[in-house]
Amino acid sequence: MLYLVSTPIGNLGDITLRALETLRAVDLVASEDTRKTGILLKHFDIKKPQLSFHEHNEAHAGARILGLLEQGKSVALVTSAGTPSISDPGFTLIRRIISAGSPVTAIPGPSACILALVLSGLAVHSFTFRGFAPRKSGPRRRFLALDAEAPHTLIFYESPYRIKALLEDALAVYGDRRAALANDLTKMFEQVERGVLSELIASVTETKPRGEYTVVIAGLSRETQRDSGEPDANQKDNDDDADEPDADEEEDDDDVA
Repeated sequence: MLYLVSTPIGNLGDITLRALETLRAVDLVASEDTRKTGILLKHFDIKKPQLSFHEHNEAHAGARILGLLEQGKSVALVTSAGTPSISDPGFTLIRRIISAGSPVTAIPGPSACILALVLSGLAVHSFTFRGFAPRKSGPRRRFLALDAEAPHTLIFYESPYRIKALLEDALAVYGDRRAALANDLTKMFEQVERGVLSELIASVTETKPRGEYTVVIAGLSRETQRDSGEPDANQKDNDDDADEPDADEEEDDDDVA
């Protein structure tokens, strides 16, 4: 059996009892970062062999893991933090295991995107997780534009080196929407800044960004259209209709001509 084990995103106290039970019971732990996982295992006095599994060796390590599963071994997959395959390695392995007909299950736990969404104060009933945006501005703006008219809340991950650029491009594409910027979630210096995009840009300009960020942005609504100056969709339709003469007007024009 392959176990997808979620691990803490900052506070080790967030690990679940079931995650600990699983890590103690499996034959092998496949880790995105064996050093970080080693610290976690040592903290909870768990001694297990590890196999390195990351984005640069997914094909080779995945084949080895599948071979172990076919031998009847049990393997736990963990990433550096959070839930495996969510903006982390794991998807290709899961697909391979499913295709091979081997059993796989997940041990739930912390996920930064869900915590940031809940703490943002924005709508939570419908949302889209977009992960990391492209590194360069042109592709990034096109990536953002795909959801420009989406009514649901948008969630992104970003590094401290590109957080300002992401916010600036989001402002250009979406207008000055309400948003939230979450950093160091579950840690001692947890921070969630809320405001409009222009205010968040000013904040990251004034202070040096540190650590990975989760960005939550309001979806398109009458409120965001009004705040950003975007035309209301219904109003646009009415304006378009106003520009088109009706049949009677066309006939009148013909008569005048």
